[in-house]
Amino acid sequence: MEGMKPEDIKVILATDCGSTTTKAILIEQRDGEYRLIVRGEAPTTVEAPFEDVTMGVLNAIAEVEELSGRKLLDEEHRIIAPAKDKVGTDIYISTSSAGGGLQMMVAGVVRSMTAESAERAALGAGAIVMDVIASNDKRLPHQQIERIRHLRPDMILLSGGIDGGTTTHVVELAELISAADPRPRLGSGYNLPVIYAGNSEARPAIKETLENKVALDIVDNLRPVLERENLLPAREKIHDLFMEHVMAQAPGYGRLMSWTDAPIMPTPGAVGLIIKTIAELEDIEVVGVDIGGATTDVFSVFQETFNRTVSANLGMSYSVSNVFAETGVPNVMRWVPFDMDERDLRNRVKNKMIRPTTIPQSLKELVFEQAIAKEALRLAFIQHKNFATVLKGVQQQRTIADAFDQQVGGQTLVNMMDLNMLIGSGGVLSHAPRRQQAAMMLIDAFMPEGVTRLAVDSIFMMPQLGVLSTLHEKAATEVFNKDCLIHLGTCVAPAGEIKGSGQVLEYRIEMPGGGVEEGSINAMEMKLIKLGIDEKTNLPVKAKASLTPAKNLDLGAGKGHKVTTDVSGGVVGVVLDGRGRPYAPADDKKVRVENLKTWMAELDIYDKSALEEL
Repeated sequence: MEGMKPEDIKVILATDCGSTTTKAILIEQRDGEYRLIVRGEAPTTVEAPFEDVTMGVLNAIAEVEELSGRKLLDEEHRIIAPAKDKVGTDIYISTSSAGGGLQMMVAGVVRSMTAESAERAALGAGAIVMDVIASNDKRLPHQQIERIRHLRPDMILLSGGIDGGTTTHVVELAELISAADPRPRLGSGYNLPVIYAGNSEARPAIKETLENKVALDIVDNLRPVLERENLLPAREKIHDLFMEHVMAQAPGYGRLMSWTDAPIMPTPGAVGLIIKTIAELEDIEVVGVDIGGATTDVFSVFQETFNRTVSANLGMSYSVSNVFAETGVPNVMRWVPFDMDERDLRNRVKNKMIRPTTIPQSLKELVFEQAIAKEALRLAFIQHKNFATVLKGVQQQRTIADAFDQQVGGQTLVNMMDLNMLIGSGGVLSHAPRRQQAAMMLIDAFMPEGVTRLAVDSIFMMPQLGVLSTLHEKAATEVFNKDCLIHLGTCVAPAGEIKGSGQVLEYRIEMPGGGVEEGSINAMEMKLIKLGIDEKTNLPVKAKASLTPAKNLDLGAGKGHKVTTDVSGGVVGVVLDGRGRPYAPADDKKVRVENLKTWMAELDIYDKSALEEL
């Protein structure tokens, strides 16, 4: 890639080494635009008996070779570069979450201030945060030391204090880490990386305390003043150390790193990058979610601020019991249009946990699984909103004692009325038998307000596109919009409490062919208007919409005020949602079930005749 300009790059090979599967994609420039050509996959080989991640990578690339007819590997299993005719690739890039991904601990002086800033820095870099140690976290020093020893993280991020402030507390945290003498999770022959991103006045004392015990790196303070976060230096150092230390210890990564044209990135960090890139390029507010078997990641960009959270206990297989226990039976059952015995419910949940790879075999099982998915997504999003906040401790007079007592949360940055696009990813969303089901799961879980575009990731290639965006933004965004995203359509939902049964929305949509769809919807009604995808560009068809909410409801311009805007089509279309925000299901079980069946029939969520038999 050296010396190669972006316009010279015509062929791109990218892999993502997941914990179980390694996925490879081939992108080529054809007729002046970048498109996905094929994808291949193979089991990841980081663990015994292979213990060499490159074997899985080569197997996935071999499948891409076979499907595309392009020769990518030479006789000695090396990637051929640059591309010439039907041979080779111009660049090769990769992401990884194999071996459990990047696992970190963070430490800060005040839990709701510097420690939370440190947590934001680590999560944004693609880490799983195992624990947060703070001076005011109610644990005794010996308990904190025992916790650090027990967890064996890949690295620790230490922060605390504004520049020029008191140094006592952050030095005490450094002494805790020194006393714990922590050992890294992978490899025994190297010192644990510790990044110090706190008060610059404390640097000499931090060096003296830690330098001989750990691999210490010092970067700019991530909270230099109370009113401002400076997370980038810490995030960049986390990426560098992930490459140098963590990845270098995993079997076969040294070889893989020598092949790539850009640093290997933790998979969630790369997904965050593509979400950020799209938000910046289109100047929109975005929420993305990736729901897996064990965890659910939520990403958001609001007011140009990026946030990521990992809900480690909310997933669809290994963590499904946690979801069920946390949300409770009534919350799951409000999405299920038939009666279920509570014991039967609990048995189904336990079966899913014991056999995580099973897929639903009947409509009842599918409806139930998707109901749990809605709750997992909803709970993960609540956690995200509580974390994605304006800075805490700002514009308030307080003493140090007040700061230590502070438990109040900052105001959330997440504003559903400002949200332009909601992107779903993960098996339960990407592989739903009907795209309408994915749309309904996103609408029910996130309850978007106003006018919001909906999409799902077709085959989970967001990580590879995230890394690609650092080298070739045009190629990454073209493939993201045309091949990665399945555009579902648009949700139109007036916000406000629904009282009674009157009209909630009048609509007039001027279709691209010249036709007009107009009418109104009443309280607790949902309606689907077909508006599709342009077959030539693979992008959504747009239509001009005039939308007038009832006088006590809001679509973004104020209560009762008309909104004129473009709405985007998709494989589902435009969903008009008259259930109000916040949505309150009917207390009467019979009414609730009838409502669900009506909405599911109107939006064509499940087969109508099968739905009638439930």
